[in-house]
Amino acid sequence: MYNIINFFRFIDLVGFKDAAEPWQLGFQDAASPVMEEIILFHDQIMFILSIITIIVLWLIFRALTNKYYHKYLFEGTLIEIIWTLIPAAILIFIAFPSLNLLYLMDEVIDPALTIKAIGHQWYWSYEYSDYGSETIEFDSYMIPTSDLQSGDLRLLEVDNRVIVPIYTQVRVLVSATDVLHSFAVPSLAVKIDAVPGRLNQTSFFIKRPGVFYGQCSEICGANHSFMPIVIEAVSLDKYVNWVTTHIQNKDE
Repeated sequence: MYNIINFFRFIDLVGFKDAAEPWQLGFQDAASPVMEEIILFHDQIMFILSIITIIVLWLIFRALTNKYYHKYLFEGTLIEIIWTLIPAAILIFIAFPSLNLLYLMDEVIDPALTIKAIGHQWYWSYEYSDYGSETIEFDSYMIPTSDLQSGDLRLLEVDNRVIVPIYTQVRVLVSATDVLHSFAVPSLAVKIDAVPGRLNQTSFFIKRPGVFYGQCSEICGANHSFMPIVIEAVSLDKYVNWVTTHIQNKDE
């Protein structure tokens, strides 16, 4: 029943896949430029892999089925040189965009908003500290299955979502209080370890409104699978209203 509800919910979300779905084989839809580059790089590698696989299988088939074959194709110094130079050239061709993408994922450029995410056994707590003394803090717990509403995603919904504005460079400082956790949101190309006593950082830039789901991807204990991450991207006006409302409620 849940699978049917989830399927129709994904259709309602303008065709975007921002959470895991039943029988999913590919990536979730990209919502950030970095994730778009990762998907493009993956597709390029798969194209190269397909060509290599077809050629190697054809050579094996020809070697097994032909009684006579060209010696330069399967043995000798020439084929040894070819089998060495071609893979080396392919690896170099792959390495340059790969290194460029790694540096791009690690770079944090002039963030307009900083959020601190702290992993606990077994929930997340968040802190918005860019507003002087008016710090916004809240815990985010998974909604139990018994409390889910129609259309909610099992094991992925939380009581307090992380709200961020679109078209804004967001920095996330990640740490933990007890054991190793991992802050991961596939649609945003975010995955970074939360280590007790250490402050790691990552960033993302969301290009469209939506609700993006992730989970702790580090085996952190018995309830490891029950600490999801939900990031909701909204317009700047809605984000300002959300911040204002939280600050006013805190002052009251």
